[in-house]
Amino acid sequence: MHVCVLGAGVVGLTTAWSLARDGHDVTIVEARDGAALEASFANGGQLSYSYVAPLADPAVLPKLPAWLLKRDSALRFIPRFDVGQWRWCAAFLLACRSHRARQTALELLSLGALSKAALHEIVGSEPLVSDSFDYVRNGKLVVYRDAREFERARHKMELLVEAGSDQRALDASQCAALEPALARAQPLLAGGIHTPSEEAGDCQRFTSALADVLQRRNGVTIRYETRVRELVSDGSRIVAARTAGGDIEADAFVVALGLGSVPLLGALGVRLPVYPLTGYSLTIRDADPRNTPGVSVTDLHRKVVYAPLGGRLRIAGMVEIAGLKDAQRAGRIALLKRQAQEIFPAAGDYANAQTWCGHRPATPDSKPLIGRTPYRNLWLNTGHGALGFTLACGSARVIADAIAGREPSIDIAAYAYDR
Repeated sequence: MHVCVLGAGVVGLTTAWSLARDGHDVTIVEARDGAALEASFANGGQLSYSYVAPLADPAVLPKLPAWLLKRDSALRFIPRFDVGQWRWCAAFLLACRSHRARQTALELLSLGALSKAALHEIVGSEPLVSDSFDYVRNGKLVVYRDAREFERARHKMELLVEAGSDQRALDASQCAALEPALARAQPLLAGGIHTPSEEAGDCQRFTSALADVLQRRNGVTIRYETRVRELVSDGSRIVAARTAGGDIEADAFVVALGLGSVPLLGALGVRLPVYPLTGYSLTIRDADPRNTPGVSVTDLHRKVVYAPLGGRLRIAGMVEIAGLKDAQRAGRIALLKRQAQEIFPAAGDYANAQTWCGHRPATPDSKPLIGRTPYRNLWLNTGHGALGFTLACGSARVIADAIAGREPSIDIAAYAYDR
């Protein structure tokens, strides 16, 4: 079967890899001049399979006033004259109900576990990929500044440990002993939760290396600088992806365009509940190894993550529900630098850190959209939000199973676009 994958981010490329492994003839279509140049470019770098809880949770409801009023809030809502924003926010509030949030968390944990296994398969079978993206199985330490929050986290952890999870609670001194780079920040900490099984890597380098492997060894065609203007339908089927360079015909199409999925499918009457959540990152090059964490660290109070990537340190954080405008960029980048220097003051040259602002394609309940559309040969694999790198490989396996007619190992109905 000839399958056309729309989008060359981490979701699109891992989808193409799974499809090629099944023996399909695959063509990837990408508007940019390279792979992973949008939301996949400079994300947090953490592969946090055990920390995939949805943003929509009852605990966020008391924090809504701060989102509106505090300029330094880690999560900010900036109202726009945008029907899509308000529709998304209404669905987000509905997703904050306790029972729904719990069910979503369980479903994301299942997809995360599948994704971890699928990434390990790629790393184990593609040495050109595994050696290219600063991949480490270094564990993750989530640190807490508030004693009550830490106590709640420890209680939740004990339930997970009883269910078989490998985690342990540490006091502030134990956090600093595990990660010496936290020594200066120790007075700020109430404690932390350590998960030794978590991983990290550079998403853009992973995706670019996978693109090279697909072209050289798997016969996959990648058409860069090719924007899809519309999908051409004939009854209940899609017959072609229309571009300025002509129509691309295929037996099946997978839309993995992130935010670009919304207008493209909207023209076909398929309305996706996907909205941009803006995030920011810094990358310190030539980071000081004595003052840079060796494990991945999450400062829960600031909602900032730290991932060591070879000789670099990736720092990422903040969520803005503000549409596609970057009006906050300079101020938010400056805030992120100040917050990072609170906890790792001597990590490296913050003044010359590489900065990035990106828009993550998010659904209200944080679950990606995977599966069929009303068009029988048109498939979705989009809407991963801030979990794109973590969930990409598992999502790719699920969609490949569905296209092949195999029963996926998780309930694909949980990720339907009309759920």
